[in-house]
Amino acid sequence: MIDELERKIIREMNRNARLSFREIAKELGTSATAVVNKVKKLEASGVIRGYIPLVRPEYFGFELAAIIALRITKGKLLETQQRISEDRRVAAVYDVTGEWDSFVIGRFKGRDDLNDFLKGILSLPFVDRTVTHLVLNVVKDEKRVPV
Repeated sequence: MIDELERKIIREMNRNARLSFREIAKELGTSATAVVNKVKKLEASGVIRGYIPLVRPEYFGFELAAIIALRITKGKLLETQQRISEDRRVAAVYDVTGEWDSFVIGRFKGRDDLNDFLKGILSLPFVDRTVTHLVLNVVKDEKRVPV
């Protein structure tokens, strides 16, 4: 588990990841050394997995997002999900409960790109069925964890 100072540091980094450790320390009333040490610990333990800019996909030509439900042959779920996750257009792959085995979130440059992706998925030996939902509007797509 993370302690209260670590939680506060992450909150500050969520608010503005470009703050310096010194600025975070000042905001939290602690030393920059304490912040540096806590962040290093959080990185080493895998709590903080990296730092990325949050960009708008459409600026890079990804005009279409889709949510694809998959039914996968019993016993082949992880192997199939791993293979699908290697495609650069795939943003997320989830194991789920219910009627479907997995959901894939993907971003595509257009209908032809999505069609190519779906044909590739359907050609995989253990994908039994898919249902594709096109995203019409993104209401919320939060990447930060509420800590």
